[in-house]
Amino acid sequence: MTTTPAGNIESKIEEELESARTVCDVKGATSGECAAAWDAVEELQAEASHQKQVKPKNSFEKYCDDNPDAAECRIYDE
Repeated sequence: MTTTPAGNIESKIEEELESARTVCDVKGATSGECAAAWDAVEELQAEASHQKQVKPKNSFEKYCDDNPDAAECRIYDE
């Protein structure tokens, strides 16, 4: 799954919730379509939770991302 901005993922979760409710009302709570719709909701909720846990990069980490060959950014295996 691709990274989605936090506000956008919340609106996508709401859309998927409505869709899941509709599918389950039409197809039945025990249908495969209903289960798949709720799986999609759970995946989006898990992604939203994961995004909240991601630690923002500090200035040094950003510098090393832009300059991986810089001496201070080198990582040596022991």
